[in-house]
Amino acid sequence: MCDTLCVIGSGRSLFAKNSDRPRDEVQVLESHAPRPSGGILRTTHIELADAGACALVGSRPAWMWGFEHGLNEHRVAIGNERIFTVDDPREAPSALTGMDLVRLGLERGRSADEALDVMTSLLEQHGQGGACADGEDDPYWSSFLVTDPRGAWVLETSGRTWAARPVDDGAAISNRVTLGADWTRASDELAAGDDFSDRLDPAIPTEPSDVRLTATRSCVATGAAALTPRDLVATMRHHGHQPWGRPGSRPEDVDPPPSPGAAGWDGFTVCWHIRTVQATTASIVAELDADLDAPLRGWVAIGSPCASVYVPVFPPAVPAELAEPATWRRFAYLRDRVEDDGDALRDVRGVLGPVEAALWDQADEAVPDPTARAELAVEAWPMVDEALRRLGV
Repeated sequence: MCDTLCVIGSGRSLFAKNSDRPRDEVQVLESHAPRPSGGILRTTHIELADAGACALVGSRPAWMWGFEHGLNEHRVAIGNERIFTVDDPREAPSALTGMDLVRLGLERGRSADEALDVMTSLLEQHGQGGACADGEDDPYWSSFLVTDPRGAWVLETSGRTWAARPVDDGAAISNRVTLGADWTRASDELAAGDDFSDRLDPAIPTEPSDVRLTATRSCVATGAAALTPRDLVATMRHHGHQPWGRPGSRPEDVDPPPSPGAAGWDGFTVCWHIRTVQATTASIVAELDADLDAPLRGWVAIGSPCASVYVPVFPPAVPAELAEPATWRRFAYLRDRVEDDGDALRDVRGVLGPVEAALWDQADEAVPDPTARAELAVEAWPMVDEALRRLGV
């Protein structure tokens, strides 16, 4: 389960995604230098000819090759969602996973259009399939939001079949089919006028996704001119009532996670806390400026957004500690703490909130100075580490 959104306008795009995965699955955030073409590339389940890669930053489950989300040096950001269709993914042989396609799109795409071409071509050539959770027979199809500074695509798949719609001013996707007959590009199996939503699995309720889409679409509807990355962080921390926890807001203004006994679909929130299902294990917000003289900016969180810090980064410079499994586990302890006692979130934010706000202010000041931007990747983590130690993790 995941939630992804983008907002486009005012000379840039804003992109955000929460990655919801098995609760104890470690996720790491890595920076990768460009890679030349040649040789064989080993993805999660299959091997491909290596076409090389541009520089990128991505977050992945530690056991997996593919990315849940990321952005590259050409200002392309991609995130994926699990979706349910009438085609059974368990009948497909091991092939590319949705996460592999995210990473391949980022490695090879210099624009959203080019990344879409890469992903759909590889999907048609190699197919989609194979386990998407470590040690579990749990394959699935994916939808994607592929964004650059000037536009985006919603891409939805079912096996090798796919359809895509361009995005002009913003979009939000979750764990359900959202395309109908409004697609403009598709695989050969689809004819003009075909409704992609006919592939929606009637046995899977859409309400858990619809509840979260209400929150993310409300953010998108605000419009690019009125939104900042801080607003997207608040949406990624949504616990079912309202956006909260903008960097720089009062630490006491917290919204605890839903209780385990939340009625109906109330427990299915953007910041995900359903112990018997999954949890949000990583998150990203990115600003993709159309002005190439402006630095590429991202804010990355490991673990649950409510109990973590969105560390500002200027890719490719990223704190090395975010790639260490032990870092993820420290934030997982805090997630468990606030789930056991919702009142504990106030204390957690009281420590993490001021550090997050200070880092965001420091990053804003570093924008015009390349040296200061590079130094932030080194200076940020000691501040976060000290805060975590104060919280006993």
